[in-house]
Amino acid sequence: MNDISVVLAGGGTAGHISPLLAIADALVGAAPGTRITTVGTASGMETRLVPAAGYELETIERVPMPRRPSTALLKLPFRFAKAVRHAGEIIDRAGADVVVGVGGYVCTPVYLAARRRGVPVVIHEANARAGLANKVGARFAARVAAAFAGTSLPKAQVVGMPMRREIARLDRASARRDARVSLGLDPEKRTLVVTGGSSGAVTLNQALVGALDAISRAEPAVQVLHVTGRDKQITGADGEPLAAPGYVQVEYVDGMERAYAAADLMVCRSGAGTVCELAAVGLPSVLVPLPIGNGEQRHNGQPLVDAQGAVMVDNADFTADYVRDHVVPLLNDDARLEAMGRAAAHHGRRDAAEAVAQLVFEAAAGA
Repeated sequence: MNDISVVLAGGGTAGHISPLLAIADALVGAAPGTRITTVGTASGMETRLVPAAGYELETIERVPMPRRPSTALLKLPFRFAKAVRHAGEIIDRAGADVVVGVGGYVCTPVYLAARRRGVPVVIHEANARAGLANKVGARFAARVAAAFAGTSLPKAQVVGMPMRREIARLDRASARRDARVSLGLDPEKRTLVVTGGSSGAVTLNQALVGALDAISRAEPAVQVLHVTGRDKQITGADGEPLAAPGYVQVEYVDGMERAYAAADLMVCRSGAGTVCELAAVGLPSVLVPLPIGNGEQRHNGQPLVDAQGAVMVDNADFTADYVRDHVVPLLNDDARLEAMGRAAAHHGRRDAAEAVAQLVFEAAAGA
């Protein structure tokens, strides 16, 4: 396989950056001579995460569509044309053989600049409902990949979600004991992990804290790892971090594969990446979709629920009573947890990054 140059575009949130980096790793893993250039914006998480992963980051201006008539709307054509021109300069400097996009504001200018140069475009759509940038790019893309069925993108091949190798290759059973110990948990106790992510934690945090008394009285004994989210630490009446029997609180986990390995059951939001990772590692879950946007989190989680690998509850219904009446009994139902884990694993895919890399190589070769 000849060495190729690939420009990878995407950013803004971890939901775009994580698959982008997984694809980059898969490309280099399959063909070590592959040259990777990433494109993002100067205001997204990519400015920290991409260089930390060892890849070169170029930035272009973020050009969102104004939500109402304003002077910003009048300036939009000029700003967008500038972004397309800048994206073209990056493609030219990289000598790109193919452009890969994973969605976000940055992608539309990159897709259009690639089209003008006759550089093939490969798209990966992470959500069950495709975003605007990928809807535009899919019209002329050489290859279109999707994490979920039913995105409505033309020519889409369902490949799953590209994810970090540490997650894609995780054996939960063999990693469980070490993961629990590393997170300050009892290696022998049944474990519930609760996390709402960086922006959707408040409802989940409140419900869990309200149910801690019931959790502490559960028989057989259970324990909770509560990932509160950055700057969302839960404090007690004394102003100190909340402490309770069988309760461990952290703001974040460095390497979510440890949380997945530690958990017998996960309570979390249903972002696309999370849903696909839960399925890939075969972890039963209670999904609480964050009620934002066009309802994409519910759409992301529904296939896993339909496969019987998860249950779903509305955000408004996820209360302390729900945790007591439904989550704790589920946590102690061995047969159901085992069935859910098998169903999730059967539904999940671990090879998405490699599948997208193959599509990239095919597009670069003109196949």
